[in-house]
Amino acid sequence: TMALCLKQVFNKDKTFRPRKKFEPGTQRFELYKKAQASLKSGLDLKAVVQLPPGESINDWIAVHVVDFFNRINLIYGTMSEYCTEKSCPIMSGGLKYEYRWQDDSKYKKPTKLSAPQYMCMLMDWIEMLINNEDIFPTRIGVPFPRQFQQVCTKILTRLFRVFVHVYIHHFDSIINMGAEAHVNTCYKHFYYFIREFSLVDHRELEPLVRMPQGWGG
Repeated sequence: TMALCLKQVFNKDKTFRPRKKFEPGTQRFELYKKAQASLKSGLDLKAVVQLPPGESINDWIAVHVVDFFNRINLIYGTMSEYCTEKSCPIMSGGLKYEYRWQDDSKYKKPTKLSAPQYMCMLMDWIEMLINNEDIFPTRIGVPFPRQFQQVCTKILTRLFRVFVHVYIHHFDSIINMGAEAHVNTCYKHFYYFIREFSLVDHRELEPLVRMPQGWGG
């Protein structure tokens, strides 16, 4: 069955990084459960991403950033054997788009990296941010920092590039693994979420505007 096939494709050993979990009993955990229940109910994804009445927008964004990190991490983990220094010497989305890596520590200027190097730096960087209590506070009553949504925009913009690379350079692998429906659903969910809250600049979305499925634009 499809479920069994996906279980083999998305097995735990393939996760690129350990999953970040929400602590049971916290507001964030309750929101995560609510979001997952809506997803499973088969509701329209455009409706699923909307902020539930009475909830904090920053909590809602935090829950989704962590969840998308876990899920995209998993998708890339399953692709990583096809994404090598040899196959992908440049982190790109086709001939037109090249992504360079920059952070505040090792790479102070935008630097050309291979796709696997870029992915590695990216996942480490996101993991560091979401585990930082000053940016993603988990204790009740601790406020989000003023720059919280800016940080999330940066994380989500870079996570979008994982989809760009995987769709443009590894789509045949996705199909061969029987993971196309799963990846498409994850992409749609991500896309509707970033559009709902205007979290990623529309220019960043251009590489996937002409998606074969016809719903990318």
